[in-house]
Amino acid sequence: MKKNTSDKEAQNSDSKKTEKEKEEETEEEEHDEKPKSSSKTEAKDDREWYMKLLFDMNNNPKFENWGILALAVFGAIYGITYSKPAKELVYMEFVNDFLTKNRVKSITIIKDKRSDVFNYRADIETIEGEKLYITLGSVDNFLAKIDLIQREMGKTPQEFVPLKYSNESEQSSSNLILNCLIAALFGLFMWQILKGRNNKGGSAGNKKSASSNKSGGSGFMGGGGFGSMMNVGKSNVTVYGVDKKIKTKFKNVAGLETAKLEIMEFVDFLKNPKKYQKLGAKIPRGALLIGPPGTGKTLLAKATAGEAGIPFLSISGSDFVEMFVGVGASRVRDLFQKARESAPSIIFIDEIDAVGKKRHGKFTGGNDERDNTLNQLLVEMDGFGTDSSVVVLAATNRKDILDSALLRPGRFDRTIEINLPNIKERSEIFEVHMKKIKLDPKHTVSEYARKLAALTPGMSGADIYNVVNEGAILAARGNLESVRLIEFEKATERVIGGLEKKTVMSKMERETVAYHESGHAVAGWFLEHSNPLLKITIIPRTKGSLGFAQYLPEELSLYTKEALMDMIKVALGGRIAEEMFFGKITTGASDDLKKVTQIAQGIVTSYGMSANLGLINYAQEEGYQKPYSESTGSKIDDEVRSIVDGAYKETKAMMETKRELIENLAKTLLDKEVVSLPDLIRILGDRPYPMKENIREYLEEIRERQQEEVDAAEKKSAEDASAEDAEKENSTDEEADEAEKEDEKKDGKSDK
Repeated sequence: MKKNTSDKEAQNSDSKKTEKEKEEETEEEEHDEKPKSSSKTEAKDDREWYMKLLFDMNNNPKFENWGILALAVFGAIYGITYSKPAKELVYMEFVNDFLTKNRVKSITIIKDKRSDVFNYRADIETIEGEKLYITLGSVDNFLAKIDLIQREMGKTPQEFVPLKYSNESEQSSSNLILNCLIAALFGLFMWQILKGRNNKGGSAGNKKSASSNKSGGSGFMGGGGFGSMMNVGKSNVTVYGVDKKIKTKFKNVAGLETAKLEIMEFVDFLKNPKKYQKLGAKIPRGALLIGPPGTGKTLLAKATAGEAGIPFLSISGSDFVEMFVGVGASRVRDLFQKARESAPSIIFIDEIDAVGKKRHGKFTGGNDERDNTLNQLLVEMDGFGTDSSVVVLAATNRKDILDSALLRPGRFDRTIEINLPNIKERSEIFEVHMKKIKLDPKHTVSEYARKLAALTPGMSGADIYNVVNEGAILAARGNLESVRLIEFEKATERVIGGLEKKTVMSKMERETVAYHESGHAVAGWFLEHSNPLLKITIIPRTKGSLGFAQYLPEELSLYTKEALMDMIKVALGGRIAEEMFFGKITTGASDDLKKVTQIAQGIVTSYGMSANLGLINYAQEEGYQKPYSESTGSKIDDEVRSIVDGAYKETKAMMETKRELIENLAKTLLDKEVVSLPDLIRILGDRPYPMKENIREYLEEIRERQQEEVDAAEKKSAEDASAEDAEKENSTDEEADEAEKEDEKKDGKSDK
């Protein structure tokens, strides 16, 4: 019984399978019976209008349309170049019906090559525009007759009919050039259409190939085929996150933790909108990344594109600027249209100051193209048709020139400031850039990063990358197996001061630079609030300095008046040293005096540190009138001069007591050209103020390096000495052997 039931179940399952298979076969047959033309009609034909006119769906040429187009073009050429044949007149008819009735506008004498007897003709243009001509037997007789007739009519020579001379070959050549030009333009037009057809390839319904060819063509005026001329108003946006991936992630961006958190909120909101919407929150419309050059604004946006997982449209602000009127606004509309089609999405506009500058006032002229582009950008970001699923990110280092309407909430709700990295962030950036560098195993990557971060205050991320790359280049130039700390230090000097110049200075210039730099060094060494000095050199640099001093400034946000005054005194130290030792001054202190003036003016006009002028800000904004009277301006000038003169006297009095130290340091500079921190301590003594921890570590590192160099030199000298001793022993042994051989020869001779 069980066997029968199992057989029945197997038969039922087989019957079910066959029924399903039959249904699938019938569906396939019905699908196959559909006409092929229906699939073609269902495919969307998104080609340009001229492609549809000249080619069918399979890109085969439509010969009848090509023929009509050719006839239309040749007909247009004929219509442009055709001129109605002129009517021939006899002389008396010309005089009676036209000349005496003042109907002649001009007469042109032309050399006629069509006749062997009569070589000239007169082309006549009437006031009504009619074209006439007379065949001339003699030009001189004709001109004399019409001159006589016009005088008899009472006309003065100024009222005579204008007379011109022309060459028929020139007219024919100009017509030929015009015809050739029109034919060349038509040929170029047709060539671009054919090129666009070849670039398109395949059927018109193949959207993927069409889009790829549309973005990647390289035909006339920047696109594939003639269609690019029709697309001049389209934005040149690059879309990431769909077909084109980007490998940069937030892990590749060191530092900028706060900025990364704010940027990721936009991405998270677009990915998970319900998380915020259930609490009533709305996504910010945009964020503006501002900061000095090289701090990583574009890199952060690039990492956002790598992390987003949603369409990320990147474009430069200069792409909206075009010589054609209306193109910028059209590209803005096209950009936001593409973003809405792929929403949720993010738009990134790099260097937005190219298009977002402040608009002109009412006294500066009309509405230019950039203003129209900015107006369209404002409408797209916050207008009637704004889409909340499109977020705009922008980057600039010129926030001060952006239009206020662009910065208001509702457009750029957030302003993310990306400042220069601090010592911790610089260490992280060094670690990221050093991952691919083969380092000396004496230190770990974190140790290298920590030491170099302390030596590079004020450097941006781009500067740090340059330091690491230059260090690796210096190691390769020296044929080293790995990069040491000294190569990175030299690279730091190169980034700060520039390349070393091999120019030869005169003896007087060299001494002046040595004493000038020694004056700066001694003034800073004995002032409490001055920056610690690490190294001093008199080797010229490509950035314009004849000498170079490397300091280690503190990373402070607030400065006291005493600190500012010490800055002024250190800057004046070089000029004072020149005056003390040479009795005359040079132009070498021009940059120092500029810094001194800026600091002193800040003390008086910006920081309210002047007792005479009080707690009033007199800072002058660029492009506006002075916010104070002439008498107040005179007081400001007197106060600035008083501050600088007082600092000069105090510094000179202090440096007179250190005259011997300045001279010793200058002589060492002239001898070595470079004086590092250990030599500075040896010459000037310990600094009378506590040494910072990073300075102490740097000093120990330099001393260890110098000791290693001394040990290596001693080892090499010992090896050289032992080698010389071995050579001497070998030479004495050889001499002894030769002496023995000579003695043996003498003994042999005596025996004989």
